[in-house]
Amino acid sequence: QVQLVQSGGGLVDAGGSLKLSCAAARSTFIIKAICWYRQAPGKQREFVAQISTIGTTDYSDSVKGRFTVSRDNAKNTVFLQMNSLKPEDTAVYYCNAVDIYDYQYWGQGTQVTVSS
Repeated sequence: QVQLVQSGGGLVDAGGSLKLSCAAARSTFIIKAICWYRQAPGKQREFVAQISTIGTTDYSDSVKGRFTVSRDNAKNTVFLQMNSLKPEDTAVYYCNAVDIYDYQYWGQGTQVTVSS
């Protein structure tokens, strides 16, 4: 079983930056990718970004050019650097790990609020 613990988030003005962290523990060797999702009030959870074990990244069109996903393999931690934040980025952000069996694990979620 993989355990994901998130940190970061909070309240920021529009145009500001925040950085989220997702630390993986237990059986991390079976992880093949870690993703970030977000869910705004009244909306479905949506994909934000992904990074594979070899560093390949992917982003949703809504965050491309503003968000950067990275990883520190030595610390089993994935980061989401969010720049030029907009009020529409306000959501609960979740990290998600997919293992080699395509089983998914979720972090506890962290609130990001961008004020206009």
